[in-house]
Amino acid sequence: MRSDIEIARESELKPIADVAEQLGLSASDLELYGDYKAKLKDAAMKRVEANEKDGKLVLVTAINPTPAGEGKTTVTVGLGQAMAKIGKKAVIALREPSLGPCFGIKGGAAGGGYSQVVPMDDLNLHFTGDFHAITSANNLLAALLDNHIKQGNELRIDPNQIVWKRCEDMNDRVLRNIVVGLGRPADGVVREDHFIITVASEIMAILCLANDLQDLKDRLGKIIVAYNTENQPVTAKDIHAVGGMMALLKDAIKPNLIQTLEHTPAIVHGGPFANIAHGCNSIRATKMALKLADITITEAGFGADLGAEKFFDIKCRKGNLSPDAVVLVATVRALKYNGGVAKQDLNEENLEALEKGIVNLEKHMENIKQFNVPCVVALNHFVTDSEKEVAFVKEFCEKAGCEFALSKVWEQGGEGGKELAECVVNLLETRESQFHCLYEEDLPLQEKIETVAQKIYGASGVEFEKKALDELKRLEDLGFGNFPVCIAKNQYSLSDDPTMLGRPENFTLHVREVYPSAGAGFIVAITGNIMTMPGLPKHPAAEKIDVDENGNITGLF
Repeated sequence: MRSDIEIARESELKPIADVAEQLGLSASDLELYGDYKAKLKDAAMKRVEANEKDGKLVLVTAINPTPAGEGKTTVTVGLGQAMAKIGKKAVIALREPSLGPCFGIKGGAAGGGYSQVVPMDDLNLHFTGDFHAITSANNLLAALLDNHIKQGNELRIDPNQIVWKRCEDMNDRVLRNIVVGLGRPADGVVREDHFIITVASEIMAILCLANDLQDLKDRLGKIIVAYNTENQPVTAKDIHAVGGMMALLKDAIKPNLIQTLEHTPAIVHGGPFANIAHGCNSIRATKMALKLADITITEAGFGADLGAEKFFDIKCRKGNLSPDAVVLVATVRALKYNGGVAKQDLNEENLEALEKGIVNLEKHMENIKQFNVPCVVALNHFVTDSEKEVAFVKEFCEKAGCEFALSKVWEQGGEGGKELAECVVNLLETRESQFHCLYEEDLPLQEKIETVAQKIYGASGVEFEKKALDELKRLEDLGFGNFPVCIAKNQYSLSDDPTMLGRPENFTLHVREVYPSAGAGFIVAITGNIMTMPGLPKHPAAEKIDVDENGNITGLF
């Protein structure tokens, strides 16, 4: 069996200008980054955005992830390829991978098998430099903040109320809590500082939520970096950081165009994680895709309790988007894992464990229904799945009133996704979405958090630490009470305890910290033991990555 990277490397790519032609774009609309990837010029975006008609918007989400893997990106890519097989003009809108997981636990993030976006090496590593630009802009702001304090602190910033953190696009746990400014007086003011991973930076969220350059500039200026001695917020605009950040981000805000193994266009842009951020690709990329194709297929990170909820309540709300259908990805293996089967035993047929674990899928199906969007369950097929197991999942979904389709895109590419594609098209043509957000903007922040916890996670209640309650009050006093909430929670469970698999009940969600992303326009709530700077495992993926004598990367995926 050939590996994903071998399949990707042996594929024949089309010049990116030829891929662009499928969308009605010309070579003059592209800023080329080699032969097979490009950025979309602002002029092309403005011209396309003037089109009156939008295509249909399909979200791909999943059950809670497990070590067995769900293949959400693989299904997304395969579905896009399958649409072409049945004569539909489709484009895929994805996030960019972070270097942290690539060198940590997960490896690459470009799909798998015969449903990948390419060039896979480039995508998983430096790509077009967007993440580096975001990292640099984030750390420029941090440097200017510390320099302002060192150079007289005209704004009377309280060093004990600095909330802006440095970042890097790598898992590095020793940087979570550090001390800066040690050494001579010229080396700065000594204070505690912190690092987060780039995908958790507010600048990443801002880039993904900004409509254009002016909107980006306005949002950057609203970033709260600290509070002064009178407990008033100090912003990036106050310390004159916006212009420099804009200079670093002026190209990063342009979406990127690549292709799948079957040459389906893929617009890939932005990359916030859904467990610690809002987990969706950029609004600019999605809106442009909607103007360029009849069907836009996008995905949101991790399970529907995280990515889908934030897609609906944050991205759709901010971008005035209305999704037309949802594909909910599940696997027999993952459902058996939720039913208590150890990873090494997942290849064996086990209907009892499947019945026990399918409650996780059931909860996610119910969650999608709360947003009033038509849904189909896509069972991502593995060769070890038995006919009885597949039949059990199909019958369960149909009894619950949900459409079902088998996806074999990993092994067959677009051809293996035709059943799913036809089911999605049928939903789009026969079922009208009545999408609405989960909560209203004027609901108090605490009640917004409680609403998500109870209605989406299934919690019986929420326990707030005192400092979180105090911060919620301050944020409402500052005028941020109408913001949506972005709950940072572990991805492996519906609860904030990763060991509680299946469908946990009668649990309490624990909120330990709350802070504003004023530029992005949402409030972040940190729950449980979630970290915004991940660590590396005992044997990180980086140990297996190498470059051979011909310059080919090995071990990336």
